[in-house]
Amino acid sequence: MKKIIIAIDGQSSCGKSTLARQLAEELNYIFIDSGAMYRAITLYFLRNHINLPHKTAVQQALKNISLEFVFNQHTGRSDMYLNDENVESLIRDMLVSENVSEVSAIKEVRDFAVAQQRKMGEKKGIVMDGRDIGTVVFPDAELKIFVTADTAIRVQRRFKELYEKNPTITLEDVKANLELRDYIDTNRAISPLQKAEDAILLDTTNLTRGDQFKKALRLAKEKIKQHS
Repeated sequence: MKKIIIAIDGQSSCGKSTLARQLAEELNYIFIDSGAMYRAITLYFLRNHINLPHKTAVQQALKNISLEFVFNQHTGRSDMYLNDENVESLIRDMLVSENVSEVSAIKEVRDFAVAQQRKMGEKKGIVMDGRDIGTVVFPDAELKIFVTADTAIRVQRRFKELYEKNPTITLEDVKANLELRDYIDTNRAISPLQKAEDAILLDTTNLTRGDQFKKALRLAKEKIKQHS
């Protein structure tokens, strides 16, 4: 059957990355975690003390960044590699989370990432999640899903994820970080987070991961059938 592009956008910690991975595995598609790409770039900037307001410094730093997804046989997933280093666990650190929205709002950074993402999707058969996949990266994607959830639920989900790695993290820290990221993502001048007109809304507040997956898989199969 003809392959399509599935674009999944939404707020932080609403379950879109997990959903995208599940769909990719079920459909035998390639999963591309755009958020991991921006996190890897942020990690590089932090490590090298890049002055964000300095356009030339940002442009020069991007020339030294190589991003690649490499399949991990132990986990069955693809890990993010930054300049041949596996940084999958490092990019989930709170320090990266606190800075990724600011970094990803920079025009040069977004241009750099979008160009790579579009190249990855040339042959279709991909599922990509992010903030602007259905509006900017792949505006012609055959299926667009916009995932959302109540803030309180998202905070609980993110806290549980981070607490396992860092027991000193507090619920207040997570809430403040999510609210700040939401504000930056929806108010930035370049590619703000917004629902594409033809995207299907999926509210995961009261849905289990299994329920989310069933709904999204049904939508995907319908679209694939329509375009075959």
